[in-house]
Amino acid sequence: MSGNSILVVDDEKGIRDLLELMLIREGYDVSLAEDGEKACRLIEARSFDLVVTDIRLGDIDGIEVLRKAKAKGSDMPVIMISAFSSAETAVEAMKEGAYDYIPKPFNIAEFKRIVKSAIQSHTSSENEDSNSGLLHFGYLLGESPKMKNIYDIIKRVAPTKTNIFISGESGTGKELVAKAVHSMSPRCDKPMIAINCAGLAESLIESELFGYRKGAFTGANYDKTGLFEAANGGTVFLDEIGELTPAIQVKLLRVIQERRFIAVGGTEEKSVDVRIISATNRDLEQEVINGNFREDLYFRLNVIKISVPPLREREGDLELLSNFFLAKYAREQGKGIKKISAYAMNILSGYHFPGNVRELENIIERGVALEASNIILPESLTLANFRERGKNTRGRRRNDIGEEGIDLDQTLADMEREYVMKALAMTGGDRQAASDLLRIPLRSLRYRMEKFGLKLSHENDRDTE
Repeated sequence: MSGNSILVVDDEKGIRDLLELMLIREGYDVSLAEDGEKACRLIEARSFDLVVTDIRLGDIDGIEVLRKAKAKGSDMPVIMISAFSSAETAVEAMKEGAYDYIPKPFNIAEFKRIVKSAIQSHTSSENEDSNSGLLHFGYLLGESPKMKNIYDIIKRVAPTKTNIFISGESGTGKELVAKAVHSMSPRCDKPMIAINCAGLAESLIESELFGYRKGAFTGANYDKTGLFEAANGGTVFLDEIGELTPAIQVKLLRVIQERRFIAVGGTEEKSVDVRIISATNRDLEQEVINGNFREDLYFRLNVIKISVPPLREREGDLELLSNFFLAKYAREQGKGIKKISAYAMNILSGYHFPGNVRELENIIERGVALEASNIILPESLTLANFRERGKNTRGRRRNDIGEEGIDLDQTLADMEREYVMKALAMTGGDRQAASDLLRIPLRSLRYRMEKFGLKLSHENDRDTE
């Protein structure tokens, strides 16, 4: 039992009773006020670890209660709740120093989490390392079971000389995994050289990998060291390995087998000691079956396989990553934005991130740039208007089926959810406006929100039919 004190302010008795019962069960000392006047008197008489107040209370509204609480103690957190929310009131509340802003009806589990977080912000100095999920890898962030499994694999394979193959969708952080492996290996004091095999013209790949000698071709006016030679003693990271041509695949196979190569235009063999880490977002096994990738090279590269999960499968990591990127870009842009509102976090939680962690980072960076208050609100989020590329649909156009077929019901449900989330994000959670955008009745939008577990409510929520 925590014993922390919470003042609940709401003019609806049912809401007061519900919150009182719920918070008492969580071990909090709860005081109640049915209007702003009583709330201000209670705040004047004593200090609270948290104030939870509705915005619309009558003559003295929730904003005045917020100001009173901040005047009493600037570090006293205040959570604003309302069924009649708008972007303007949210921004005003945040500018006045509210800890968070939650529309009714709210998810109870999420509400408890926000209350706990707010209490901790008041009763502790919050010196906990917000990047605890980095563990000791330095490059990777995440505390989900799947990421912890990757950390365990890295610990075990990094000290070896074994080649490693990393698979995963675009934007999942495959190069970060490679950097973590290199940094924890005995080769860490030597360079790790990375090359994107898809980013070079076919005619340039060989000379980039193995170098060339003066006069080897038109424009070769000097000797150039290739990436393998530059990485001698260290690590070569070959990203998008599936893009290599058959001719380059043969030469790469020879380097792996014999640890020797010949520069373009050269005659002398050179020895090289490198560890090869390769990565792709393709199904390389299928490429082997299709005859596009050499089977012997595949097995040479894929001694240890690390599969990086998409963001949608990293349970619990979304908020951790979001807060990490928020702190990063708030610092870079010189803004005093401290957190992401619970409502904005709900919208992010309902999105499938086809671009994975890279897309999340871009969304948060834009959000920080666009946000005018000290907290990220839904209006500052810009979500892509296309469905996620799941395991069975990656790289396929929306109207493609492919030889493996599709799950039509799931595909349509994914599209439906995406458009509902996009419309709610565009309208700041206004359900009436969102239903107008989607050209469906309000009650139809309500049904879909319930179907997808979206707990949102806004001021124009009236079924006019």
